[in-house]
Amino acid sequence: MTTETDDSFHVFDTTLRDGAQREGINLTVADKLTIARHLDDFGVGFIEGGWPGANPRDTEFFARAQQEITFRNAQLVAFGATRRAGAKADEDAQVRALLESGAPVITLVAKSHDRHVELALRTTLEENLEMVRDTVSYLREQGRRVFVDCEHFFDGYRANPEYAKSVVRTAADAGADVVILCDTNGGMLPAQVQAIVATVLADTGARLGIHAQDDTGCAVANTLAAVDAGATHVQCTANGYGERVGNANLFPVVAALELKYAKKVLPEGALAEMTRISHAIAEVVNLTPSTHQPYVGVSAFAHKAGLHASAIKIDPDLYQHIDPELVGNTMRMLVSDMAGRASIELKGKELGIDLGDDRELVGRVVERVKERELRGYTYEAADASFELLLRAEVEGRVRRYFRVESWRAIVEDRPDGTHANEATVKLWAKGERIVATAEGNGPVNALDRALRVGLEKIYPQLAKMELIDYKVRILEGRHGTSSTTRVLIATGDGGGEWATVGVAENVIAASWQALEDAYTFGLLRAGVDPAE
Repeated sequence: MTTETDDSFHVFDTTLRDGAQREGINLTVADKLTIARHLDDFGVGFIEGGWPGANPRDTEFFARAQQEITFRNAQLVAFGATRRAGAKADEDAQVRALLESGAPVITLVAKSHDRHVELALRTTLEENLEMVRDTVSYLREQGRRVFVDCEHFFDGYRANPEYAKSVVRTAADAGADVVILCDTNGGMLPAQVQAIVATVLADTGARLGIHAQDDTGCAVANTLAAVDAGATHVQCTANGYGERVGNANLFPVVAALELKYAKKVLPEGALAEMTRISHAIAEVVNLTPSTHQPYVGVSAFAHKAGLHASAIKIDPDLYQHIDPELVGNTMRMLVSDMAGRASIELKGKELGIDLGDDRELVGRVVERVKERELRGYTYEAADASFELLLRAEVEGRVRRYFRVESWRAIVEDRPDGTHANEATVKLWAKGERIVATAEGNGPVNALDRALRVGLEKIYPQLAKMELIDYKVRILEGRHGTSSTTRVLIATGDGGGEWATVGVAENVIAASWQALEDAYTFGLLRAGVDPAE
């Protein structure tokens, strides 16, 4: 049973239909059910589940959604087309499939561009209007709420404005609750959208919505421009997923409506779940969340420049347009060669390290960071390595759980074309000399395994840690064919992840540095006392 919501403004999500058309997304029925639950938790008013009857997966989704999901905020919407030319709505098989889906709301796609009517539908302009009228009125008689998507509306309006508006009038007169103006090709700009929506609203009196594709990079802006002109229904997709370059992104649109327009379009407290919901849906579709996505990206409130950090130390609002906690995100300070004293002080506070008012200490850290970044290190992408550097300066010693005597990695090229990778490490830990050898599927993997073999008996906490990402970048060459290599390693322990960095002319040496930092930080994180 859906909760009673204000019907004066609609947030309509079409991730499961239009968003699923993005290249690289292939949703199972189970995926669609999971995403629908996330969207309902977020509090959207309508969830367009797909086109029942068009394919078995969407038909199954509607059948299972009715049985498996108790919607608290959203109404489920079935998508389909107006009846075929020359037929009757009550005899059309795909119209029947819309009713059989059980969805309380149906969105019909209708042609509003005269050339599409004549070339794609191969019918007359008058018959197209009759197809809209007949299908909408029939579905209304069957007790369904009906929305009409006017496909290619803006291009159609520019080609033949009177005909485009006649489609809107016909749909509204037949009983459509909302007529949605679609920028199907995504070529419009905000000023154009605002002017056309305002004119259509004045000339037809219909309740209007907006569906914007992002081909000009303006889908969110176009959506808000339509709202400025009087649209009261916005169609979006989670994270902007959709065909070609995507659709209007649900999350910036909703955040703008709530925080900039002061429109209450979500249930109380739901906006603070936005970052979590965005990332959860990204996991389901198996796409890495965009780090620079507005509001919900991990970099949305990340500050790197020293000038910014100095101001944020006084008042975060000086360089942030909202409090990140409003959308479930957090502010982050990035440490790099652009960092000043304020950046280091704020980062120390973020890490729980008290720097006091020791200007000399902070100055040393600033200079060390700049010197190391000049050599190729990057600390904005390796928080764990920076924390180890900072603690070494604060504590006056390098935190060590083991000391390396030597290591070596051997790659053997065999006659059968295969390769063998073997590594040996010689270490000291808690007064004990350790020699360990291991094989791996590469020299770095072999070193990782040898390090574990040697240390896990002394530090059993290492058993929970695993390398989850490994990146290599070749920096600018300095001596002929020689070059500097930077390695970034991400490590996790089931409860969190951290990143470390190593830099050397040899990729294996750079990898070893990052590995040392990774396990040192992991043991620090686990609360283990240093061996020396």
